[in-house]
Amino acid sequence: MFSQCGLVSLLDTMPAASTGTVLVNDHLNYWGGRRVKPTDEKNAEPVFEPATGRVLCQMVPCGAEEVDQAIKSAHTAYLKWSKMAGMERARIMLEAARIIRERRDNIAKLEVINNGKSITEAQVDIDIAWQCIEYYAGMAGQHIQLPGGAFAYTRREPLGVCVGIGAWNYPFQIAAWKSAPALACGNAMVFKPSPMTPVTAVILAEIYKEAGVPEGLFNVVQGGAETGTLLCHHPMVAKVSFTGSVPTGKKIMEMSAKGVKPVTLELGGKSPLIIFKDCEMENAVRGALMANYLSQGEVCCNGTRVFVQREIMPQFLEEVVKRTKAIRVGDPLLKDTLMGALISKPHLEKVLGFVAQAKKEGARVLCGGEPFTPSDPKLKGGYFMSPCVLDNCRDDMTCVKEEIFGPVMSVLPFDTEEEVLQRANNTTFGLASGVFTRDIGRAHRVAENLQAGTCFINNYNISPVEVPFGGYKMSGFGRENGQVTIEYYSQLKTVVVEMGDVDSLF
Repeated sequence: MFSQCGLVSLLDTMPAASTGTVLVNDHLNYWGGRRVKPTDEKNAEPVFEPATGRVLCQMVPCGAEEVDQAIKSAHTAYLKWSKMAGMERARIMLEAARIIRERRDNIAKLEVINNGKSITEAQVDIDIAWQCIEYYAGMAGQHIQLPGGAFAYTRREPLGVCVGIGAWNYPFQIAAWKSAPALACGNAMVFKPSPMTPVTAVILAEIYKEAGVPEGLFNVVQGGAETGTLLCHHPMVAKVSFTGSVPTGKKIMEMSAKGVKPVTLELGGKSPLIIFKDCEMENAVRGALMANYLSQGEVCCNGTRVFVQREIMPQFLEEVVKRTKAIRVGDPLLKDTLMGALISKPHLEKVLGFVAQAKKEGARVLCGGEPFTPSDPKLKGGYFMSPCVLDNCRDDMTCVKEEIFGPVMSVLPFDTEEEVLQRANNTTFGLASGVFTRDIGRAHRVAENLQAGTCFINNYNISPVEVPFGGYKMSGFGRENGQVTIEYYSQLKTVVVEMGDVDSLF
């Protein structure tokens, strides 16, 4: 099954598509309101379908000239968009949200083919994307009355052309999370997806255009580190928002600093999930599964260090292992599949390497942690593994200290609240955390003392667009989602108006 060229033909093929049948031949760059053919295809890189290992399409990195074209196109659109009334911008964004909602199942299917996660999860991701765009469709300033009839007001003004750099685990959703607040504030955006998942961000660009944004307002450039460097250094870029690893985040920050550009960094995590003996056990087990196995464990905020109070450890392990073994791994486009394929063969090998290292350091594999070959012959080249529970873990083990980014849960015993808080915070990361307990006082006390940007109480991995998301420590800074994000995509101007005479000292 081949896509032709453009939004309608590509998405219209999705209802009949199945795993292993899609080839994408469309151009994946987008600026000036249209898909753009790469100028030089000699550096093309294959993009694989994770469930089969087949080549899905070719990703051609953008060079300096192409990046310049995309940014200049965005700047032209910004000059028009930033002068439009807030209500007019809101109306267009609401229309974009409506189109995404209408095409949700087809977009989700294409996301699965490129990313490998289950169709059930991908549909939720697309829902979150349109909800995010809907949420940011308006903003306001503040009026302050001063003595003597004078007054002051503040204006939230756009920054200009913003750059968004996305990750491969939530390709379409991250493009929406970054573009929605940027556009709501009157900015334009040039977005660079991960080179491993280049397919769906360009569909968001086409939807924005269809909804009525000025041509060039949301552009897509493909590429890896070199293209990202060109974006960060470009003098017409006003801000950079990045989702990805800590080492790359540091480089983005360093490059942006040369132009004194503000950055938002949403980086890695090794989040603690603390389960006290007074928890509701069924919910704690469900929470641990949600904290570790969503998107094959390829989630930055996952609660992969599961601290369980010693008295309930045997009961917890028995139940969590039973549930983990029951997770159906296979064709991500089938509704009864609960876990799809990891993003790439090298990543699968890296995750399996963490399990091997854990065994070497003394951890006990209670289930999973092995390559998995589904029964369907077309999936034999896919990047699947069985979800894994590790017992007998210590705080100094590699599997407990480093982000694995795969379906591997490390379980550790603890005795007291004071002890587990110290251990939970003993990490360079600080993205998320969780606690299960029936004691409401303890729940809030633990949440206060955990050094993380989010703390889930009696649940895990719930991220509505209305609440901010972001990290402490080396998990980054700035926030995505929630009203506060407006502050990261705008600059504040104070205007003071004197209605009487100037009271001068001179």
